[in-house]
Amino acid sequence: PFLLTGFPGMEAAHRWISIPFFAVYVSVIFGNGTLLFLIKNDHSLHEPMYYFLAMLAATDLGVTLTTMPTVLGVLWLDQREIGHGICFSQAYFIHTLSIVESGVLLAMAYDRFIAIHNPLRYTAILTNSQVMKIGFGVLMRAALSIMPIIVRLHWLPYCHSHILSHAFCLHQDVIKLACANITFNRLYPVVVVFAMVLMDFLTIVFSYVLILKTVMGIASGEERAKALNTCVSHICCILVFYVTVVGLTFIHRFGKHAPHVVHITMSYVYFLFPPLMNPVIYSVKIKQIQNGFLRIFSHHKTGL
Repeated sequence: PFLLTGFPGMEAAHRWISIPFFAVYVSVIFGNGTLLFLIKNDHSLHEPMYYFLAMLAATDLGVTLTTMPTVLGVLWLDQREIGHGICFSQAYFIHTLSIVESGVLLAMAYDRFIAIHNPLRYTAILTNSQVMKIGFGVLMRAALSIMPIIVRLHWLPYCHSHILSHAFCLHQDVIKLACANITFNRLYPVVVVFAMVLMDFLTIVFSYVLILKTVMGIASGEERAKALNTCVSHICCILVFYVTVVGLTFIHRFGKHAPHVVHITMSYVYFLFPPLMNPVIYSVKIKQIQNGFLRIFSHHKTGL
């Protein structure tokens, strides 16, 4: 089996370190779970924009529930051993969900573009079945694109040290331990995954250029502000996701001399910051969701 690693050299403090982690995990599950609950139960939220938001929340929950068991296992119980099968499955879900997140953000940009560029035909273009098709496409694209590199992990021999550098399994981490030709596993993620996430980002930027062009054509300033306001939350989520992606990439590529703790902390920021922030961004900016949160709390208070 492989051995997971928490914060090397800080093992004595693992219990203390686990407190903020646990708090973040609980917040992520509560925030995204509440979003999903609201969107499911509130009929005023049964619109394409909120269906895509539900996909984002479900993806964030997925990432969190995939990494949480092993991270807390290492920090609380010093449970470091992990079997190959479980490790590869965890890596598969982590990487797949990262690409799903990128795809959902792209779908949300398309949604805002249609809503602003073609408001009268918005519901005719983005029907429920169309939204489901987009969601399915985003999921299948990620699931199939990650499959080849994870399937190959099962066939590779591992004869280097069995120690992984995180408290969860990542493909790039596992591949370092293989003692075989790993050229395919080195190149494929760069070409396919990077290309996909980069294309998503460029398409999002392009759709916002078109959105801005449309908005600038709106005569009244009030209408203009209203149109842009619906995009603010989405832009914030995009920034949170892509800034953490770029940050992690930079640390990996150029941070060779940075302390190991910086690398580890950055990878946790990448997996925990977007899921933590997305529900906050949307509940701050969008009145219907804010009201939904308030309703839940007031129900609890009156229920008590």
